[in-house]
Amino acid sequence: MNPILPQFESVFSIDCLIFGFDEGELKILLIERNEEPFKDLWALPGYLVGNDEGISHAAERILYELTGLRDIFMDQFYVFGEVDRHPQGRVVTVAYYALIRINGIKDLKPVTSFAKSASWYNINNLPEILAFDHRSIFDKGFEKIKQKISYEPIAFELLPEKFSLTQLQNLYEVILNKKLDKRNFRKKMLNYGILKELDEKEKGVSYRAAKLYRFDRRKYAKLFKNELTFGK
Repeated sequence: MNPILPQFESVFSIDCLIFGFDEGELKILLIERNEEPFKDLWALPGYLVGNDEGISHAAERILYELTGLRDIFMDQFYVFGEVDRHPQGRVVTVAYYALIRINGIKDLKPVTSFAKSASWYNINNLPEILAFDHRSIFDKGFEKIKQKISYEPIAFELLPEKFSLTQLQNLYEVILNKKLDKRNFRKKMLNYGILKELDEKEKGVSYRAAKLYRFDRRKYAKLFKNELTFGK
C-alpha cells in the first residue's frame, strides 16, 4: 500500500561559490541584490530553480544571469535545508562551487535586473552581513576547499597556466592559513613529478625572475590520481 504524501510547499534554489586567486589573494564572487528580501545587501550568486528545469541547468543559467560568466564547471557540495533560512517560506538550496582563474576574465556583468552588480571580494574582507544564510554557506564551502587541497591538485585550477613555485606556495598558504617551509614545500612538489619545468621565467618583475612551471595533467592522471597528499 502506497503512503499518502502530504502537499509540500518547498521550492529549490541554487547558490554558487566561485573562488578565484588574484595578486596573492583568494577571492569569492558576490552579487549586490536588487530585490527583496535583503535588497542592497551582498550575497552569493543564487536564485530559484524553475519548475521545468534540472538542477545542473539551473546552476548554469543562474550564474550567467547574475554574473555574465559562462562555461564554468561547478560541483555540488552541500544541500542547505533549514526551515527558516528564507524569510518568505521554505527554500531548500543546492550549493555549488568552482575554482577559476580570475586573470583574463572579462568584466562581470549581470544580465538580469535581479542583481545590481557582481564583484570579487577577498575572503578575509567580506561584507559584514551577507544575505540569508550565505555566510554559513561560504564557511562550509571554504572548509571543503581546505580539505580537498590536501589530497587533490585543485590549486592548479586557480593559478595561471604558467606559474612559479612561489605563486604555488602562496596559494597553499592563503587557503590553509599557515606558513609553509619553503624548502620542504618545493622539494615535495617537485618530487611528485607532476610539474613540468618550462624554459621560461617570469617577466616584468622588479625582483630576480623565477622559473615557470606547468601542471602536467596527463602525468598526474596516469601516475598519481588520488594517491598524493598535497602541500602538507
